[in-house]
Amino acid sequence: MPTATSTDVQELQPRVAVLPVGSFEQHGTYLPLITDTAIACVIAQEIAAAYPVHLLPPITVSCSHEHAAFPGTVSISARTLYAVIDDIRASLARSGIHKLVIVNGHGGNYVLSNVVQEANVDGPAVSLFPLGPDWDRAREYGGLESDRHADMHAGEIETSILLHAAPELVREGYDESDHDSRQRPFLLVQGMAEYTQSGVIGFPSLATAEKGKAVLESLRSSFSAHFEVLCRLS
Repeated sequence: MPTATSTDVQELQPRVAVLPVGSFEQHGTYLPLITDTAIACVIAQEIAAAYPVHLLPPITVSCSHEHAAFPGTVSISARTLYAVIDDIRASLARSGIHKLVIVNGHGGNYVLSNVVQEANVDGPAVSLFPLGPDWDRAREYGGLESDRHADMHAGEIETSILLHAAPELVREGYDESDHDSRQRPFLLVQGMAEYTQSGVIGFPSLATAEKGKAVLESLRSSFSAHFEVLCRLS
């Protein structure tokens, strides 16, 4: 959670706010339900440490309907998530902050792409981060062995990030929980349970804290391009 005071924000006078969006969904037996929220917050904190932005607290429940078969998962509708972000943008604008970066920690939040598309019709106002190329660059920089498709959920990259940034959240057993499910043609129709009994799709056994640190370093660097485009001509 951000700890800045109102005075801190007044002195910084940021033009850009950063909003982490996570989820509350199963991540196997060794990662917590808050995994996506924790990762979104870690990335957002990396950004806030390097760029003059207003760091917001996270949205902790989002669109995790594909995980509904697993105990503990909670979702809100895509229209609710859209409305919450729209309200946040309006509130920020009233305080003079007209640019927003959404740091998305959950791949199932497809509606966020539409939020960004609509917000930018009249010029750069909202950016979604990280995008696919940002993740691919981070995987390469971090020396990850798996790719983004195969390592979809609770795998090498998520476990690595938490082993580095919040190792207390990682329980025993991740090194014995690999599950390969490359073909998932009807994931949105049948849900995750059709393709994994454990809830894992990926290779957590390959995870290390060193990889997680390198991934975050890469993402921090990649963000500079997003920041430049968002603030251009404003």
